[in-house]
Amino acid sequence: MRSTPRLLRSPRSAFPAPALRARPRSARIMLTMLVLAALAVLGTVVPSAWRASASTVPPAPPGWSTVFSDSFSGAAGSHADSQWTYDTGTQYNGSGCTANWGTGEVESNTNSTANVSLDGSGHLNITPVNSGGSWTSGRIETVADNFAAPAGGELEVSASVRQPNPASGLGYWPAFWMLGAGFRASGAGTSGTMTCSNWPSTGEIDVMEDVNALSEHSGTLHCGVDPGGPCNETTGLGSGLQSCSGCQTGYNTYSVIINRTNTSNESLTWYLNGNAYFTATESQVGTATWQAAVDHGFFLILDLAIGGGFPNGVCGCTSPSASTSSGAAMSVGYVAVYQTSGGSPSPSPTPTGTPTPTPTPTPSPTPTGRQCTTTATADISADCYSGSQGSISVTAATGDTNPSGVDGNQAAQLASGDYLEYPGINFGSGSSQFDARVASGAAGGVSGLVEVVLDNPSNPPVGTFAVGNTGGWSSWRTVPANITKVTGTHTVYLEFSSGASGDPPYVSVHYFNFPVS
Repeated sequence: MRSTPRLLRSPRSAFPAPALRARPRSARIMLTMLVLAALAVLGTVVPSAWRASASTVPPAPPGWSTVFSDSFSGAAGSHADSQWTYDTGTQYNGSGCTANWGTGEVESNTNSTANVSLDGSGHLNITPVNSGGSWTSGRIETVADNFAAPAGGELEVSASVRQPNPASGLGYWPAFWMLGAGFRASGAGTSGTMTCSNWPSTGEIDVMEDVNALSEHSGTLHCGVDPGGPCNETTGLGSGLQSCSGCQTGYNTYSVIINRTNTSNESLTWYLNGNAYFTATESQVGTATWQAAVDHGFFLILDLAIGGGFPNGVCGCTSPSASTSSGAAMSVGYVAVYQTSGGSPSPSPTPTGTPTPTPTPTPSPTPTGRQCTTTATADISADCYSGSQGSISVTAATGDTNPSGVDGNQAAQLASGDYLEYPGINFGSGSSQFDARVASGAAGGVSGLVEVVLDNPSNPPVGTFAVGNTGGWSSWRTVPANITKVTGTHTVYLEFSSGASGDPPYVSVHYFNFPVS
């Protein structure tokens, strides 16, 4: 997830945050319920690409047309065809464009077939190579930048991708994403010039990202202004990293649909193998911001970065490491873009499959003694709350390690409506960042929000992130989020809201902090 484009993807986001700062708590919960319920209403299956084999572009279904496709059918060792341009070096040329693609990634991109090439079997491979501590990799983007949903219609962008599967993947950052045509001043890619200062207002849609070879995936919209704004930049408005079993060993289809059929509330819905997992709507960010970010042409990008803000933010470290494996490719079977005409889109079919049962919590070990601090920049143990709402269970934080000053306990399996109160938290000269150590074994489709509220639990949040299943209740992740800058001493409330039916538990918290800005 970044203050400048990836050019552009969010530097610290493991679970990017919906923009819900200004709403009272009851309205926020209702909005969350509506957004999550929309996954079922807006059509939960992509109309086309998820059904096909890894390297065969699916035909457009009735009511749709294919406006772009590439199945990478060329000789082994050959380049991508003329539909693509190679980005080389470490940055774009143009206004506001910074080194390392603005993300801190360390590789230099090349047009060498050692980094980008066809395999002769219908796949494009992007391969990072470490040569004596210097990394090279590949990044290509479409020459065309007019992929747009027509007014009253829809646009689907899909790719069949096998994520890299390195023995040691710290710092790996594969992605399939889109930038608004307004970033291009002239030409395409590094052979042209860009207006990088247009990020994020002109829009970025991340169709698929994973970091550190975790076999996860996420989808994100970037919009508005940076920092902050309706898309909570540089984090963005997104799904957060979600478990993706088999995504490193087989080809899976990652898709997004821009839906403009509801002219009063357009939407973006992300899919994995035809199953919807996240939706962002116009009403969440405002009409003017949405139109500037979404209602226009895009170009597509495939790349495999090494290091940078996103993988560093997730691991809480600097990547890559000396042991990061060289040569694990992201393999792409096809890329396709489909479009309906305006006014009368075809309905999406309903997926079949077995619903995931609600997990039964298992007993946890006995908690240890508390270690508490009121310094915002230090790690604050979650069990140090002095007040709460809901039935709060404190148990041992199984599967996680304890930084200095943190005890081994968690606030376990929190549900919608719960909150934890931490009085007297001293922010000193100020912080605009919130990091939390969380785990989730929530059932498929269950997710919710973690909100930071100051001084009164009914106040609007100063920051928010979304969280879903992290791989289990003992699978811990550090999740960063931007917050409105806070100074001085405050009572901090961590509040939890979800629209999931029956209020199932969706997150456990081990500790959190507010790093110095």
